[in-house]
Order: sequence, then C-alpha cells, then structure tokens
Amino acid sequence: EGKETRLRVVLRVRPLTCTETRRGDRQVVHSLGDGAVHVSAARHDATFGFSAVFDAGASQEAVFEGSGMRQLVELAMDGFSCTVFAFGQTGSGKTYTLMGPLAQSETQPASPALLGLMQRSFTCLLEQSRSRGSDLALSASYLEIYNEQVRDLLSPGPPCALPLRWSKTRGFYVENQLRVEFESLEAIVSLLLQGSQRRRTSAHALNRHSSRSHALLTIHIHSRAVSAHPAPGEGWGASACPSKQGTLCFVDLAGSERVKETGSSGELSVEANSINRSLLALGHCISLLAKPRGKRTHIPYRDSKLTRLLARSLGGSGITLMVACISPSSRCLSETLSTLHYASRARSVTTRP
Repeated sequence: EGKETRLRVVLRVRPLTCTETRRGDRQVVHSLGDGAVHVSAARHDATFGFSAVFDAGASQEAVFEGSGMRQLVELAMDGFSCTVFAFGQTGSGKTYTLMGPLAQSETQPASPALLGLMQRSFTCLLEQSRSRGSDLALSASYLEIYNEQVRDLLSPGPPCALPLRWSKTRGFYVENQLRVEFESLEAIVSLLLQGSQRRRTSAHALNRHSSRSHALLTIHIHSRAVSAHPAPGEGWGASACPSKQGTLCFVDLAGSERVKETGSSGELSVEANSINRSLLALGHCISLLAKPRGKRTHIPYRDSKLTRLLARSLGGSGITLMVACISPSSRCLSETLSTLHYASRARSVTTRP
C-alpha cells in the first residue's frame, strides 16, 4: 500500500485464422519463453519482453492463472481499485480473452474450458467471498463509450448518453449509472451477457463481429464492518473489521484499425475515427506516464472520455493489468508492432495503490 507499483503487462498471441493460412500469410511472431517474443520480417527484427507471454496454444485457464488475475480479484476484495484492460487491433482476440466465444448466450452457455477472464474472475470472487466468511455486498455497472458518448448497458430502454462529472473526492465519475446488486454466479453472468448483446458491433473486412465501442464492466465490492459483542471482561473492537470498498473493472477496448484495410465507409468510418482518436489519447497518456515522476508534464486525461474514466487506474491509486492481444500474421505486421511498442511503454508506468 502506497508503494510505487508497475503496471503488469502480459501478451497474448492468437493463432493464425483459416483465412490467413489459406491466403499464405506467414507467422512473424514467435515466443522465446520467459516472457519474451521475437518479431522477424523484412526490415523488422525485434524482441520485446513482458511479465508473461501466452502463445497460440495457451488455454483460457492458463491465461487466467498466468496473468495474475486471481491476485487482482483478491486485492479488489481487500479494498483496492483494480483494473484489467485488453487492447490490440481489431480481430486480435480481446473480447475472446475477456469473455470467451461470441456466440454464447444465457440459453447457449459457452463450454467451461472456453470461458474468459471475466467469468473466471466472478467464480473466484464468489468462492473467496464464501471462504472468507465476510459480509460482502456485490454490485455491477456496465458502460460503453460509443462515439465519445457514455451509455449505460444495463438500464432498460434504448441506451442514452450519461454525463461524465468530476469531483475532488471521486475523481471522474458517470452520473446516474445503474448499479445492479448480485449474489450468485448466474446473476452476474446474466448481467454480462445482457449488456454485451446491447453493445455496438458491426462487420467489416477484418472482423465479422467488430466492437464499435469501448466497454467497462465494474464490480463494486463493499465489505461491511462486522462488530461482534465482546465476551465478558474483553474490550470492544477485538473482532471488529473496518468497512472496505474495492472495485474490479474489466475494460474491453475497441480495436485499432486502418479504415482503408477494413473497407469502412459512412457511419463505420466515423466510428473508426472516433475509436482511433480515443486510443491515440490513451497512448499519449501512457507515453507521458512512462516517464520518471520528476520529469512528467501535465497528463491530458481530459482529451477523451476513455482516458478520463481510466485516469485512476493508469496514473493514480489503482492496480492495473494490461493484456495486449496481437495477430502473428505477416499481413498485420504494422498493427502488431504498434501494439507491442504501446505495451512495452506501459510496463514503465507506475501507480501508488
């Protein structure tokens, strides 16, 4: 607590798709073990290091256990503000890593082996809650940022824009967002799937199910103070615990994309430009935060709604896990290198939880 903590950054390399293999794309990213990957292509020969690297053969369970996600859940229960976010180009496997297969629904659940970081974290949270025997109140909120508008994915009716405010005590927060209490795994998974189905997605040349918004699902964990009556002769407070409030936030960033390669036009093109602008603002904040504290200039969190909502996670008092997702295909080389450089810079960012 209060010590400088580096962002933990892990890398996931998805397998080549059938389309890429048929097209004759080469695999240009190779895992070297010990958290290192090598990119080898014409005019590009570079090695990058991360906290962990998961190659194409890694299971969803291996990513959960090896990324440090279990520890993040435990820290959130201890009252810390914890965030995990997945980023990378469109079609690189971000949503799959966080949620598992896109086709799942309440009536057609995914195979347990394919469940993503979110469902595994919910299971871990509820198991920990039962084993600790603490009096926990759990609730969830689910937002998307679409074309620089913040919209609630859980409130009934068509999603409407919500105002983003700032206060000295809370920092940036969304006014009037709905929080839904839950006590079981079924209830929180149902909220996740309902909200995800309302999120804006479209098909284009690079991805048949491309997220057109950034989505933030936050689990609010409030452990109520327990004040037991003392035994005769004992003082008060022997078994009292302070009340704690922690959060666990999952951020599924929309994929960066080149409009020319996706064949987007009209509304899709406007969406892509909005996505890229907010990702650029996030990249700029990370570059400045990566500098030593004494050399940092003003961090422009106000440049986008996304950076405002992630301000506490990135440069404040939170604990953050970043999952960078990339394609190993030679055709995606420039976007892959961009993600790798972005993720490498983020490893230098420190927070004070």
